[in-house]
Amino acid sequence: MSAPDTRRLRSADALDRARDEERAALIGYLPVGYPDLAGSIDAARVLIDHGADMIELGLPYSDPVMDGPVIQRAAGSALAAGTRTRHVLDAVEALSGRGAAILVMSYWNPILAYAPHTFARDLAMAGGAGVITPDLIPDEGADWIEASEEHGVDRVFLVAPSSPPDRLAHVVSHTRGFVYAASTMGVTGTRASVSAATEGLVERTRAAGAENVCVGLGVSNGEQAAQVGAYADGVIVGSAFVRALLENEGDSSAARSALATVADDLRAGVERSRR
Repeated sequence: MSAPDTRRLRSADALDRARDEERAALIGYLPVGYPDLAGSIDAARVLIDHGADMIELGLPYSDPVMDGPVIQRAAGSALAAGTRTRHVLDAVEALSGRGAAILVMSYWNPILAYAPHTFARDLAMAGGAGVITPDLIPDEGADWIEASEEHGVDRVFLVAPSSPPDRLAHVVSHTRGFVYAASTMGVTGTRASVSAATEGLVERTRAAGAENVCVGLGVSNGEQAAQVGAYADGVIVGSAFVRALLENEGDSSAARSALATVADDLRAGVERSRR
């Protein structure tokens, strides 16, 4: 499936489009620089062509506290090969305009080192929709909030099953685009099932004022995507895609085929989610 050309699609635009089609959005994560820069861009194009509404481009980092072993292995390889922030912005520019919203998933230190205002400016100029910052909380993000407002960049903060009502309201009030609901306390990775507490977390986050809530951590197949998509606005998948690349390392054709198979299954799942 091929998406129309749309320059700098924003997160809410992609979610609204999926909602108009009576389904949840499919959001795919891939680390930039694995197996190399060109290969990671090509992999993201495969996901878009096979139904991803948004792409999260991971900025490799030396201390990935939320990443599980699958993503750590790929991102570590990318980092060792010299992938840096400028390469992530190059990837954003290469992928914008293909019909998916392009976001960056980054720990805070690389953005701080680049300078928040400069990063927000350069991301917007490259066609990026926004940034997910898993280790940054709104209380410590004044510079990022100001920079993202100035340059019209979505800022996505996280909530967890342990978040109390006042914390949910605080995070929601500072988020733009969508709230990232972590389905479990822990690192990324595929799981046999998605936590039963996740639906309640989504409901509580909406009650706190969130218009869009997307769920990540643990979704790996179409059945789980359909389950989560029945109550979430978007379904975020990372490790299942990265594993497809790792298992076909050195064979780009096989890697593309494996990615397409996983994406097709997940897209079918989100399309079943609200029918």
